[in-house]
Amino acid sequence: MEKNPSSADELKTIRKFMEESTKFLSLSGLSGVFPGIFAIAGAFIAWLLILDKGNFTYEMYNSLPREATAALRWKMILDALSVLLLSLTAAFYFSFRRANKSGISFWTPASKRLLLNLFIPLITGGIFALILMIQNDIQLIIPVFLVFYGLALINAGKFTYNEVFYLGIFEIITGLISAFFPAQGLIFWILGFGILHIAYGLLVYRRYEA
Repeated sequence: MEKNPSSADELKTIRKFMEESTKFLSLSGLSGVFPGIFAIAGAFIAWLLILDKGNFTYEMYNSLPREATAALRWKMILDALSVLLLSLTAAFYFSFRRANKSGISFWTPASKRLLLNLFIPLITGGIFALILMIQNDIQLIIPVFLVFYGLALINAGKFTYNEVFYLGIFEIITGLISAFFPAQGLIFWILGFGILHIAYGLLVYRRYEA
């Protein structure tokens, strides 16, 4: 026995409403692409202006006087914070713009839960990385960023597209591998925060927005 067409449409509408009430579906693919570009730019700036085109090593860092290491730390922090600020601005802007185009509210219970579940691991990882920097254990800072960021994405993935969850898995794997190669931290930064982000963003944009 075939369902009444109107009943089938009503079921689809109810299903869509329930999904939109539990998941934030206005996340734009461009909010992944642009942070990836910013991350690559930030790594290039660090390599060119702070790390002397890759000639600066951990051994050299440990041999510097306290004032020099403090200055270097502040330069790295400023670079990372600039990337973070630009990335968050881009993510909010493109997602807010998509929500407006779709005629739906950006601030919903689902978006609030997503942000809460995202920022708890992010803030925890940021504090842990800051402690490592204060203790001069800088070799594991980039792995810590990648692993905690991956955990944050997995945590937030329950409230948005499944692609966010899988991006988190890849970020964690990248972070764990990078822990074995601390001297190549910038390369893993580019891979995790740059290339993976751009690939994820293009996939989401093509699948849900194009």
